[in-house]
Amino acid sequence: MSKVTLKGSPVNTIGELPAVGSKAPEFSLVGSNLADVKNTDFTGKRLVLNIFPSLDTATCAASVRRFNVEAAKLKDAAVICISKDLPFAHGRFCAAEGIENVVSASEFRSNNFGKSFGVMITDGPLQGLMARAVVVLDKDGTVLYNQLVPEITEEPDYQPALDSLK
Repeated sequence: MSKVTLKGSPVNTIGELPAVGSKAPEFSLVGSNLADVKNTDFTGKRLVLNIFPSLDTATCAASVRRFNVEAAKLKDAAVICISKDLPFAHGRFCAAEGIENVVSASEFRSNNFGKSFGVMITDGPLQGLMARAVVVLDKDGTVLYNQLVPEITEEPDYQPALDSLK
């Protein structure tokens, strides 16, 4: 279990992020078109997993916008923005914001991603949602970088995540 804060109050997650150097768990999420989004769909690409509680918060929306800009500059890499928001909300947000360079994915069908990546929040007002985190994987699914953001209302450290792709 990891501890983060929400506006200064302690919040726990179900586990730990996959360690740098370890193989990331396989996952299956749901895209805004209701099709499966699996790690195996990105074989041969490096992945940035932008994990957050909900698109309906300013900080989460800011991270999607920032990674959308950064994703356009990446070669052989994809950014997946992951929350429990319904696929329809992901689609609506991306359309309204002109988000075209990231893959938007929902965990609404299961809790498997949140559990296996250790980011599901187990207590507090956001219980059941996912903590803010970034996990970067190489082409073989090995973790190059991870960050569990200590304060849920703050943005992740973008530069170290992006630098891990170089």
